Amino acid sequence: MISWIFYLLLLFGAVYLIVHYVGERTQVRGDSMYPSLCDGDNLIVDKISYRFSDPGRYDIVVFPFRYQEGMFYIKRVIGLPGETVQIQDGNIYINGKILKEPYGNEPIRNPGLASEAITLGQDEYFVLGDNRNNSADSREPSVGCISREDIIGRAVLRIWPASSIGFLN
Repeated sequence: MISWIFYLLLLFGAVYLIVHYVGERTQVRGDSMYPSLCDGDNLIVDKISYRFSDPGRYDIVVFPFRYQEGMFYIKRVIGLPGETVQIQDGNIYINGKILKEPYGNEPIRNPGLASEAITLGQDEYFVLGDNRNNSADSREPSVGCISREDIIGRAVLRIWPASSIGFLN
């Protein structure tokens, strides 16, 4: 009996450590990352790699929405610490140069906060949804630039629907 209790405690301890420190399943709600991710997609979030490295441009990251407990956003990293980001005429500029990236679903109609140049701090990231005209992201004051410490992890694998299983770009 004692050995069973020991093994169950060990099992629950291992599950707890994996879910809180290594990886976690999450579900996409809404279309802000369309066409890369769709409403209802189930993903695995890697929570350990950012303990050893920093988020890179185009990584898909998960972070909490600061004004609603239990709500998390999933967006793509566009601007990195120390860079200047601005959106003009539907184009994204990083340090004054147009960013050529394939992820935007369409030209940006509303630059929001990025209509003026935003210089990111040493631990700040500028994030956008791929569905640029249907996304609450760093262009909005309610989201703003994301602090490094707020990033929970990087979405790495789609596990549902079965027809779309695979690693994310």
